Amino acid sequence: MERLLKDELLKWKSSNNRKPLIIKGVRQVGKTYLLKEFGQKYYKNVAYFNFEGNEALIQRFDQDLDPKRIIEELGVISKQLIEPGETLIIFDEIQFCNKALTSLKYFYENTPEYHIACAGSLLGIALSKPLSFPVGKVDLLTLYPMNFYEFLIANNEVMLINAIEKMDKNEKISSLYENKLISYLKSFYIMGGMPEVVYTWLTTKDIKEVEKVQNKILDTYQLDFAKHAPTTDIPKLGLIWNSIPNQLAKENSKFVYGHVKQGARAKDLEDALQWLISAGMVYKIEKIEKPQMPLSAYANIDSFKLYIHDVGLLRAKAKVDAQIIYNDNDEIYKEFKGAIAENFVLTELIYVTGDLPYYWTSGNTAEVDFVKQFGSEIIPIEVKSGTNIKTRSLGVYKEKYKPKMCIKASMLNVQKNNDILNIPLYLLWNIKKYLD
Repeated sequence: MERLLKDELLKWKSSNNRKPLIIKGVRQVGKTYLLKEFGQKYYKNVAYFNFEGNEALIQRFDQDLDPKRIIEELGVISKQLIEPGETLIIFDEIQFCNKALTSLKYFYENTPEYHIACAGSLLGIALSKPLSFPVGKVDLLTLYPMNFYEFLIANNEVMLINAIEKMDKNEKISSLYENKLISYLKSFYIMGGMPEVVYTWLTTKDIKEVEKVQNKILDTYQLDFAKHAPTTDIPKLGLIWNSIPNQLAKENSKFVYGHVKQGARAKDLEDALQWLISAGMVYKIEKIEKPQMPLSAYANIDSFKLYIHDVGLLRAKAKVDAQIIYNDNDEIYKEFKGAIAENFVLTELIYVTGDLPYYWTSGNTAEVDFVKQFGSEIIPIEVKSGTNIKTRSLGVYKEKYKPKMCIKASMLNVQKNNDILNIPLYLLWNIKKYLD
């Protein structure tokens, strides 16, 4: 399946200042698959090494960190000649060998002619032992779950994408395209962007098989709690992780520690919460007091919302039946429909911009779902899961701060009303074009 990060890999391959590369990301997001496919397509050879449970490989880095010796021994292990510029060396699960992580510094300084790409979990790299991470000596890329654009490509809709990209940004989407995109969006709400889930859907078209894979991934995450987290945090991790769908379904979706466990306070759970954030499993979206630059200076770290990194896993975790989404049965899941739309918008924004937005409230009277800086402008983004886009909150925000542009993300077609731009949810991957 086509991943947009491949373009960044090609830039890395041809860079004159290329450093060893680390692709980081949440578990099972497709890091290894992407690197192997990239190596097979753009290199003469691929030398693949997995550190998880491989003591013989780990020992190659115990003697010293001389790159030339290590390369020679890796060639013996892989039974192939590792050629500079011709062989892509892949270090998988590099977080299991701190000395291998440290060795990247010496590969960069002493043997930059070798092309080394590493895959590692966000959590493992974040928890690497002191002094092991080669700060400034590696290139870093993050691989996220597939976004909606990549999902369309996986469904062989390149012609549809090309047709949309040729359209003027003020042009409405034709009903032919619109109906197809809405149908795909509903499917994406159900599947999400985890590559194995998408592949299962494309090859089976069976929701039950899709949910088996989703539940397997969720079970794997739970096992990771026991495998990697401090023993005292394991019960807390499960409580926080399991509470997220319920907290998002509330009208005020602000995260409340007391809703995780009765009587729980921040000091009881904040270490476990940070673990989930470091693992890339949840996104913490903080409230800002006022929309001024830099936004981070006005963030209230004690008031925040939590979202899951993949909308399909959120849907599966909440056990929302796929037919409810396909049939738009608002009466059954009205509150959670908004949560799914918000989680989707967040992941699309992160994919496009690479960083987190904020949200804004005015007491108990108004709340804007996301506030994001684009270039020199701070733009409020209101999310609506359907076609009823009336909102008082955006009006309160506009009256108070006079933004040049506001965005509504909804199921309505493209339309602009003075300083309010409605972008269909299914076109958020193209948001920079609409803001240009």
